[in-house]
Amino acid sequence: MKAIVWAPLAALAIVGIGLTSAGTGRAAAPAATASPDATGKKDPCGETKSKWEHLQCEEFNSSAPGDEYFGRMKLSYLGIDNTFKDGSISAGAYTTDQRVIAKLMFADDALRRWAQKYPNDPQLARSYFFGEQVFRKVYTQDGQHVAWEYITILTHKFGSTYFGKVMKASLAKDGFTEHWFALPQMCPTPLPKGVMPETTPSATQTPSPAPGQPAIDIIQPPCIQPTPNPYATESGSPSPSPSPKGKTKSTPTPSASPSPSPAVSYPPGYKSPGALPGLSPSPAPTPSKHP
Repeated sequence: MKAIVWAPLAALAIVGIGLTSAGTGRAAAPAATASPDATGKKDPCGETKSKWEHLQCEEFNSSAPGDEYFGRMKLSYLGIDNTFKDGSISAGAYTTDQRVIAKLMFADDALRRWAQKYPNDPQLARSYFFGEQVFRKVYTQDGQHVAWEYITILTHKFGSTYFGKVMKASLAKDGFTEHWFALPQMCPTPLPKGVMPETTPSATQTPSPAPGQPAIDIIQPPCIQPTPNPYATESGSPSPSPSPKGKTKSTPTPSASPSPSPAVSYPPGYKSPGALPGLSPSPAPTPSKHP
């Protein structure tokens, strides 16, 4: 009797165990994560359902946090953009003001640190575009090189973005020319009347740029006039100070005549023949003995 009762129960237990294992296998299949990528790491955007969602997920994971700061001045990505936009207004048509340039260089330092840590951040294209707009107004050699570097990054790395396409269209229409000031030179000394200047060869023009390189325009500033020395006179010696008012005693100046001949003693009874020119002091002659 007991064997008859336990046999159906054992059969039901076996069937239940089989159903549970089958259900567990079905439930475990959808829980599998995305397959790892080529580097062996799991793709955090592998579970997206569409290409648009996948692109949005990649941009989100490549972006820098809004509260992260970069560079020596600890600027956020918004601070970098605002520094470039303010500098573009302060520069006007062009500038060489070191105060404006110093602020821009701090923003450039922060932008480089940002791009080094988050190289695929989609907001980098906007910052490079704002930076190029202001650095092209900095008429120094370093400032123009930074502007050309930003242009290269926009057209090559971010060429498919809106800012990259705008930069490509601008280059195709107007190109890009670097402008900076040369060092000022001293003005030439004016020639006397009647002296014609020597013919000098004309300055050579800047050669045409190489393919893929910008044109260069070096601006020569006006020459610097030498500052006259207020203490120097035409003869090169300081002018005599004026004499005080009132009676002044005139001091005799030594004449240009030769020094007087020295006095010569003669024996008694001889008259002096007068001044003997050219006499030089010599020992007196020995007196002769008279008989």
